[in-house]
Amino acid sequence: MATLVRPATAPGARSLLELLDNKNVLSFLFMLPAAGLLLVFLTYPLGLGIWLGFTDAKIGRPGVYIDIQNYLSLAGDSVFLLSVFNTVLYTTVATVAKFALGLWLAILLNNNLPFKALIRAIVLLPYIVPTVLSAIAFWWIYDAQFSIVSYILVRLGLITEYIDFLGVPSHARASLIVANVWRGIPFVAICLLAGLQTISPSLYEAAALDGASHWQRFRFVTAPLLMPILSIVLTFSVLFTFTDFQLIYAITRGGPVNSTHLMATLAFQRAIPGSQLGEGAAIATAMIPFLIFATALSYFGLQRRKWQQGEKDD
Repeated sequence: MATLVRPATAPGARSLLELLDNKNVLSFLFMLPAAGLLLVFLTYPLGLGIWLGFTDAKIGRPGVYIDIQNYLSLAGDSVFLLSVFNTVLYTTVATVAKFALGLWLAILLNNNLPFKALIRAIVLLPYIVPTVLSAIAFWWIYDAQFSIVSYILVRLGLITEYIDFLGVPSHARASLIVANVWRGIPFVAICLLAGLQTISPSLYEAAALDGASHWQRFRFVTAPLLMPILSIVLTFSVLFTFTDFQLIYAITRGGPVNSTHLMATLAFQRAIPGSQLGEGAAIATAMIPFLIFATALSYFGLQRRKWQQGEKDD
């Protein structure tokens, strides 16, 4: 009877096979393409932007290193300081409003409602509509002559003349916040709804048997168990709102008289139309500490999740 003889494996090939059997090595190899893309399209532009913030580069001229002169000039720039105020105000008010309305909508959709699937699809519409299309729609809604809001209020006798939504700084800021809230509510509501559906109904039944009110069930059952997803959604909402560009630029372009500029729109205006690449990069770089703070919120939310699972926080 003939016997099968396996060919001898070369030592180098054997070592390679052993490496490929290692899960850690395989995980590293699978992450390499994503890491390469991040390095090319994220790390390099970020590093280049930080470097440009320390130069006097302009469009068509590489510029020279000028240390922190761009940042010192920004410290006395009234338009930049106004953009920082607008960004913080815009982010704070819009995020609070989106979370209050989004949580209320998520709790409502978590109940047994007729046509619940259709309602959820309708709720998603503001989020899936392209941002520029939404901005154009709001631009018409806020038009000083053809505003449907002013028309209805006039017909109801609540006002006597059309409101100049985008021509008055305070009106323009409020109008942009409303537009951002309308667009951001679906993201918050759907994410929180997904979190609510992971909470066991038996917990609410036990709390009801113990005599807990609706508010007590929300405070001691819903809120603690929803905290991990709340922290993640809050972080993303703050990041999206803080770096908002398309909505503001399409509706007001930072006007009237630079009163609605956010840091993102001002950085673009100084760098591209204004050709001051170094100054624009410095404004964009100044956003990083705020974004790091927002990311830290997510980290502490994850630590809260470890605590809930009985693990000791690091």
